[in-house]
Amino acid sequence: MRVLLTGGTGYIGASVLDRLISGGHQVTAVVRSAEKAELVRAKGAEPAIADLSDGTALEELAASRDGVIHVASPGDETSATADEIAVTSFLRALRNTDRPFVHTTGVWVHGSGSAISESTPMNAPRLTAWRVPLAELVLGVQDVRTSVIAPAVVHGHGGGLLNLVAAGPRTGGDTPALTMVGPGDQHWSTVHVDDLAELYVLALEKAPAGSYFLGASGVNPTVREISEAVSHAVGLAGRVESEPVVQTLDRLGLLGEALLLDQRASGDNARRVLGWSPEAPSILDDIARTDF
Repeated sequence: MRVLLTGGTGYIGASVLDRLISGGHQVTAVVRSAEKAELVRAKGAEPAIADLSDGTALEELAASRDGVIHVASPGDETSATADEIAVTSFLRALRNTDRPFVHTTGVWVHGSGSAISESTPMNAPRLTAWRVPLAELVLGVQDVRTSVIAPAVVHGHGGGLLNLVAAGPRTGGDTPALTMVGPGDQHWSTVHVDDLAELYVLALEKAPAGSYFLGASGVNPTVREISEAVSHAVGLAGRVESEPVVQTLDRLGLLGEALLLDQRASGDNARRVLGWSPEAPSILDDIARTDF
């Protein structure tokens, strides 16, 4: 399949690119610079230099491909606008065809919950509230084979939010401890980046129109469990200290608000519909083998 991929040099998108190439797909990767073009070319993809806010360029690129996977986001105040332009451009290019469009949101859009599934109402924190109407738009389209993936907290290969945990403040004294994000009793739904990449490719190849999948492995440790494992990995002997919520919000802002959510998700829909079977190391096993 000739696939257009955005975000192919990012943490998630790079793994998706690897999986697409290994699966025999011909990939055109949208990048923003000549330097990034060389990165994807070295992996066997064809680069296309374009900006997410250039709807005309994106539409032309998508119109000549067999499917689109959209992972990229600027990650700043332009994210909502750029993503809306990209999404609407891709949908125009693919309309009235059976070509697939795989879009990205995130498990945070569901807010806190002890049994989050694809049917759980969306109650997004401010950081990701802009993602909700776009996900609803994509899922509601009738003339494109759309699917939406909501990744959990992604880990693997030394990337992702574990680095933020490892860089957390240390307490003073002779036996310093790692400061946790908040009280530590909140759960994070997790997924290994390689398992998540497999889910994107399965959705591209097999997902029925209007499908929604939580990219969650079913492993939902507490922040305390994660922080204790990271504390061991960074030489603090597992010592951790909780952080008052007000301090977490002051330190991390809107990201802190999202990380204080208490979430447990399963990802069962992807297993049932696509045969997805996460096999990579769990987040705690991953931490044990990571050099932060």
